[in-house]
Amino acid sequence: MTTRAKLFILIFLGTYGAAAAQGTGIHVVEGVGCECCIKWTEYLRENGFTVTSETSFGTLLIQHKIDLSVPTSHQSCHTGQVEGYFLEGHVPVDDIRRLLQERPDAAGLAVPGMPYGSPGMGPEDKREAYDVLLVRKDGTSEVFSRYAAADQ
Repeated sequence: MTTRAKLFILIFLGTYGAAAAQGTGIHVVEGVGCECCIKWTEYLRENGFTVTSETSFGTLLIQHKIDLSVPTSHQSCHTGQVEGYFLEGHVPVDDIRRLLQERPDAAGLAVPGMPYGSPGMGPEDKREAYDVLLVRKDGTSEVFSRYAAADQ
């Protein structure tokens, strides 16, 4: 093997290793001026994900959700995409990691609405009960995980 080929392989492996160390990439489309969207994006970064984000206006954001097959009844303020799945609303990182590990035949995960105490929506120790839903490709959904209300 030539020195040039060895150098190319070292550079490639170094670049690949650096990308892998940065974590899984998630792209988030946030509502314009939405503070909880920004907080959820920061939460993802704090938990090891590489996040890119952009803001979108009302009807364009809704169209983005429709294009990803997010059911209207499950929509929230922001939408993420990771490895072929959508992440709608304030989905906890443990559920994202489980989704990526189990790789179900589904469209994505959703936390409908904006439940208080979900990631990016206030302190977890004051959390209201909420469910993370696994949304199938046919639009049906089932509970993926359940978060009980925090003792107050």
